Amino acid sequence: MKRLMLFIVSLMLMSLALAVPSRSALADSPPAEAAPAAAPAPAAPAAASDVEKRLADLEAYVTNGARADEKTSKIMSPGPGHNGFMMICAALVLFMTLPGLALFYGGLVRQKNVLSIMAQCMGIAALVTLLWWAFGYSMAFATGSPFVGKMDFALLKDVGSAPNTAYAGWVSHNVFSMYQLMFAIITPALVIGAIAERVKFSALMLFVTGWMLIVYFPLAHMVWGADGFMNGVWNKDAGIKAIDFAGGTVVHMSSGWSALVLALIVGHRVGFGKEEFAPHSLVLTMVGTGMLWVGWYGFNAGSAVAADGIAAQAFMTTTLAAAIAGGAWAGVEWLTRGKPTVLGFCSGIVGGLVVITPAAGFVTANGAIIIGILAGVVPFFACTKLKHALGYDDALDTFGVHAVGGTLGAFVTGILATPDANPNLLMNLKDIVGKTLWLEQLKAMGLTLGLSIVGTVILGYAIKATIGLRPTAEKEESGLDVSDHGERGYNVT
Repeated sequence: MKRLMLFIVSLMLMSLALAVPSRSALADSPPAEAAPAAAPAPAAPAAASDVEKRLADLEAYVTNGARADEKTSKIMSPGPGHNGFMMICAALVLFMTLPGLALFYGGLVRQKNVLSIMAQCMGIAALVTLLWWAFGYSMAFATGSPFVGKMDFALLKDVGSAPNTAYAGWVSHNVFSMYQLMFAIITPALVIGAIAERVKFSALMLFVTGWMLIVYFPLAHMVWGADGFMNGVWNKDAGIKAIDFAGGTVVHMSSGWSALVLALIVGHRVGFGKEEFAPHSLVLTMVGTGMLWVGWYGFNAGSAVAADGIAAQAFMTTTLAAAIAGGAWAGVEWLTRGKPTVLGFCSGIVGGLVVITPAAGFVTANGAIIIGILAGVVPFFACTKLKHALGYDDALDTFGVHAVGGTLGAFVTGILATPDANPNLLMNLKDIVGKTLWLEQLKAMGLTLGLSIVGTVILGYAIKATIGLRPTAEKEESGLDVSDHGERGYNVT
């Protein structure tokens, strides 16, 4: 009996052992299926008004229009397409200065001064960026008065990724501020062309600091600020109802006329009229010209502040004007001097880009062709006949191209601008566009001239009387590369 009981107990234990899975079997076996969850309650259908708002937001983003209702908008962030476009445009405008302008101007000076031009471009980029962060952006684009902005954005306070809808509905405020910084960098850099090879680096940095405060920041606010005195397109209360798409007055007139005045204050280069001042490398100048042309698309198309139809229009007119002006300048050379030169092509291309700048988003293709022809002919005679007749030493023809070209561009913009190219002209200018807009342009040109000339006279003579503008004659003869920077552009062994 005992043996039978042991046998039965043994069978029971074996059965239990076989019925309980091992640890490895538990690890390998799939988990038991959970009981099916209760079906979620059906979502409540979106209200018709909510759907309409979402569609309105989407339509506004695609067409670069204003949000239907900013307070209840379903899309409060910037638009990725417009934001990406503007970041690329900002990089292109910086590319115009570094390395475009540095190479363009650098090739035109004598070999002993090539590095001084490049150092000046880089120094200006650093200095203006610091000023822009501290108070420059706020002076130019914060609201305040018709002539200068308040300090609301000083130290770039509250300049974040959300759009500032006073300027762009779908572009981040910080992206917009960086885009405008690139304009602020290249404008004083243009001035150095007239005074090349004869101004100390320290004097130039001091001049640029004062010039940005007195001339550029207030002028940028007056022309582009939301409540600016000369912002005819967007400010219905503008005192002068002028237009400037991408910087005819703000960039080219201000820098070009200031450059001439400063060149007169500084005086002629040592040996002017006696020595040869031929460009040391037209190869560098041609490469720089190509970079300027490419970068100028960011300058002009980007001034639409969106990847929209107006940007496309500016892209087209910029291309046409630059190409036609390059051919026109070289063609006039061919007729008057017997040969078209590479320098002529380069000068004409830059001239076309300058003159189309204030008009780029306001004129048709035919208007751009007219501008291209004028840009190739008028600055040519300014750089050849006028310069020699008056005897001023504009080393790299900054006045002839940028002052004369910018002034010409500002004026013809008032004649050729049409709502067919830009319907925004009908917002506040419908009574004068195509009629008396050119009179408003003349007023804006006069104010720009006055501010640029007076500001430059004050700064130029103040610096001349204190730290001095020029190096000694011996240092100028040896070249600014060595005297200012202790380096040489080319080490010949």
